[in-house]
Amino acid sequence: MKHTVATFVALLYSSLALSTYAQTKADSLAIRQAALDYIESQHRPDTAQMSRCLHPRLVKRTFWKYSKQPSREYLRESHADEMILLAGNYNTKGDKFLANPRKEVVLLDVSTQTASVKLYADEWIDYMHLVKLNDEWKIVNVLWQFNNPEKHR
Repeated sequence: MKHTVATFVALLYSSLALSTYAQTKADSLAIRQAALDYIESQHRPDTAQMSRCLHPRLVKRTFWKYSKQPSREYLRESHADEMILLAGNYNTKGDKFLANPRKEVVLLDVSTQTASVKLYADEWIDYMHLVKLNDEWKIVNVLWQFNNPEKHR
């Protein structure tokens, strides 16, 4: 009985703590919009849209394989300035995405100032960390991979 009461009190306390620090609807919408800005700015080249969602110190990472030695892997990085350039140049011919590209955003965890998001795109998955600074949600980290890891060459 003593164990059951202690468990109940612990669960009650943790649920109160979670509700105290849970996101607002506005935060959820802003986090989702930042993830959508990230992918949509690549769908239709838009550097301003990419700039809007990224923190200037963003780092985007993935694993990569040497094409001549596929058993050797390394961590490949991009930064905010490169992502902004990519947004302006990647899909200029309009041939990099399907007519209705997949852009599914899943909020994995949201606190008052930080969030983790999973973005499903057509050919890859992005895991993102966001931070709320000056009432704006910005992407600070991205870890991604192609759905087909053999494309990482």
